[in-house]
Amino acid sequence: MATKQTPSHPRVGDWVQTRGIHGQQARHGEIVELIGTGEHERYRVRWDEAHESIVYPADGVLISRPGRGGAAAPTG
Repeated sequence: MATKQTPSHPRVGDWVQTRGIHGQQARHGEIVELIGTGEHERYRVRWDEAHESIVYPADGVLISRPGRGGAAAPTG
């Protein structure tokens, strides 16, 4: 269940974690589509609460790649 931090070049199947709003937990989701390129890159993410949204790279958005032990959402 290990994950590897990947600060650049995300790909479909990588996991996204965003900071929670004050008083709420962090959100976790899987990248299901890469949209745009370069400075206009963004991701369609399927969240663990079963809906999708578009996420832009920003401070507080962490990308991790599933390790060899199988796909596992990051915890924290």
